Amino acid sequence: RKDLEKDNAGQVTLIPEEPEDMWHTYNLLQVGDSLRASTIRKVQTESSTGSVGSNRIRTTLTLCVEAIDFDSQACQLRVKGTNIQENEYVKMGAYHTIELEPNRQFTLAKKQWDSVVLERIEQACDPAWNADVAAVVMQEGLAHVCLVTPSMTLTRAKVEVNIPRKRKGNCSQHDRALERFYEQVVQAIQRHINFEVVKCVLVASPGFVREQFCDYMFQQAVKTDNKLLLENRSKFLQVHSSSGHKYALKEALCDPAVTSRLSDTKAAGEVKALDDFYKMLQHEPDRAFYGLKHVEKANEAMAIDTLLISDELFRHQDVATRARYVKLVDSVRENMGTVRIFSSLHVSGEQLGQLTGVAAILRFPVTELSDQEDESSSEED
Repeated sequence: RKDLEKDNAGQVTLIPEEPEDMWHTYNLLQVGDSLRASTIRKVQTESSTGSVGSNRIRTTLTLCVEAIDFDSQACQLRVKGTNIQENEYVKMGAYHTIELEPNRQFTLAKKQWDSVVLERIEQACDPAWNADVAAVVMQEGLAHVCLVTPSMTLTRAKVEVNIPRKRKGNCSQHDRALERFYEQVVQAIQRHINFEVVKCVLVASPGFVREQFCDYMFQQAVKTDNKLLLENRSKFLQVHSSSGHKYALKEALCDPAVTSRLSDTKAAGEVKALDDFYKMLQHEPDRAFYGLKHVEKANEAMAIDTLLISDELFRHQDVATRARYVKLVDSVRENMGTVRIFSSLHVSGEQLGQLTGVAAILRFPVTELSDQEDESSSEED
């Protein structure tokens, strides 16, 4: 639930459902935010006879965040701060540590929600953003178009067409119905699969249905000059399944050819972007910049094609520095550049961290910058 004002102050209520959500939450929290969540507090009670006992009581507290500790192995998140709302068990200003846990809601309030933080919430809440694998499970007359996220499979479309049997000497009805069926599946693929996010589309079926379907789809794409399908042709992968029902998808996902192809597809995209950057640095150094100052200069020249930035930088404690990174991301997007936010938990994110955490591949060489550097250093000499 989101309640934001015009000046982007306000609060958001979330329920983390899986370990990855705890990582997203860690990236959302900043010192100075206020966090409201259910927690357990040890409370001392005195009975009428004067004996003192202590009970553990579950209560809801609102803290002003002062320290955040994230254990990535156990996916545990502890937030320490002072109580800022009246509570019968905890005095105002008293210190407390809340341990955020999966499937228990919390409310986070900020004075300023910036675009990077809001985008992170959108992506974490929208299952289609995590679903970088899509699948079409089919048999003659039945197909399911699904999105596969790390935690679940979502059926986006079910296509059913009655296909008459082939008759001796007359297959035209059968063929026409089959063509109509294939056409509907192609439309479902275009409607429900976001190729910017999806890195691989499995086409699974018994027999030769998948081959016939793929042949039909790409022949039509060539005829109608369908750029979307033709540009993403390499993402389609054909595998065997026992039927066109959704449960048959499990067999397709276990296929060794598929598992090697799907090994962490989002991370694979980041690895490629970093690889492209290193190649550019080697062959055309005037089109590969890293370090905040250099990248900002290239952005002023509207030269950035792809910005590579580590999510670690948005956790910077200094508000002005963090705002500078957010401004850079917004500006690159406005200039039609691509922004890739790397997770510092992935190997590629660690490598980017060694390059100051921010790098850019440029559309065209920007030479003045390196010349200015040389001039300034020679003046110092």
